[in-house]
Amino acid sequence: MNTTILHTSVQDFITENLSTDIMSILLKKEVLNNVSNKEIAAQIEAKNKCKDKLPTWYNTPYIYYPNKLNIEQTSSEKTAAYKASIVNNKTLIDLTGGLGVDCFFFAKKLATVYHCEISETVSKIATHNFKTLGANNINTYAENGLDFLQKTPLFFDWIYIDPSRRNDAKGKVFFLEDCLPNVPEHLSLIFSKTDHILIKTSPLLDFSIGIKSLQSVKEIHVVALHNDVKELLWVLEKGYTGDIYIKTINLTKTEDAIFSFNYTEEKEAACTYSTPQQYVYEPNSAILKAGAFKSVAAHYNISKLHEHTHLYTSNEIIDFAGRSFKVEKQIAFNKKEIQRLQLTKANITTRNFPESVANIRKKFKIKDGGTNYLFFTTDCNNNKIVLLCRKV
Repeated sequence: MNTTILHTSVQDFITENLSTDIMSILLKKEVLNNVSNKEIAAQIEAKNKCKDKLPTWYNTPYIYYPNKLNIEQTSSEKTAAYKASIVNNKTLIDLTGGLGVDCFFFAKKLATVYHCEISETVSKIATHNFKTLGANNINTYAENGLDFLQKTPLFFDWIYIDPSRRNDAKGKVFFLEDCLPNVPEHLSLIFSKTDHILIKTSPLLDFSIGIKSLQSVKEIHVVALHNDVKELLWVLEKGYTGDIYIKTINLTKTEDAIFSFNYTEEKEAACTYSTPQQYVYEPNSAILKAGAFKSVAAHYNISKLHEHTHLYTSNEIIDFAGRSFKVEKQIAFNKKEIQRLQLTKANITTRNFPESVANIRKKFKIKDGGTNYLFFTTDCNNNKIVLLCRKV
């Protein structure tokens, strides 16, 4: 960490050159004393990545930015604020602190937060930024979080962990055992220091695998940002053996779409099937990731198009957690029927359908965009159909 970067002249240069081409800065002679052009370029690149993701950092003077990879891997402010809404009481320790975005928002909710980060450089950066941001109730420690946990006499209201996948982890299936720290291996130690654990994982982790690996899972939160699932949050409570509460949330600029259900409720839910009626509905990505395929039909009292077609339908429009469409026309999937639509541009989605969107576009010469929406799907009679819709 080069503290010269925090000098006023350097900070002014960074602010004045946020829109300057990075390569032109790198190719210049050294523009400032004791700070290389490479370091300045890295600060500019990282700060620009914070503009939408971390606006508090971006808009606060004298923030020290780590490399852009740290920014890419950290939580956004929106998802960090959501995490903070889950925890309560007074104390929390983050065993995998990183840049400290999550800690900053935990500190807004709790009296004292402990930040452990194994990288001394990242720990120093986070410590400086916490002070600059006025988060004075965060204690930072440049060491392995599990090592700190083993030697501390403290008992915490919450322990937060964001395990990262090991570089040598192989295969497409995501396992917690392939991450650092290996949470399942150290659960007994962690639960000796708290009654409540909050774990952030990649959306790639399958629910059944996560539940099997972890003990006492009480809640799973599926967090999407603008319909892009960003993370799964696992709430563990010491000794908990009841049903698992699952909450899906899609965070947007205008509103947060929430749908909740219980894990066994989905398995036991009954739903009806129907051919397309006047309206069709596509659940948001958080609901689809959570696998609430029958629960959502039962909750809204609407029908599914097919057991494996995660589209829903009704004759009356409803307020739905996802996209809603008015069906303009339904046709069979064949070349002549599709050509009769005379569409050169449309938004295409496939659900439970054997062909890809790319193949369909190529075959029927339909470009992306416009106000028409085409759903290529399978109905409850196992017919391949196409729905021409407009967005409600």
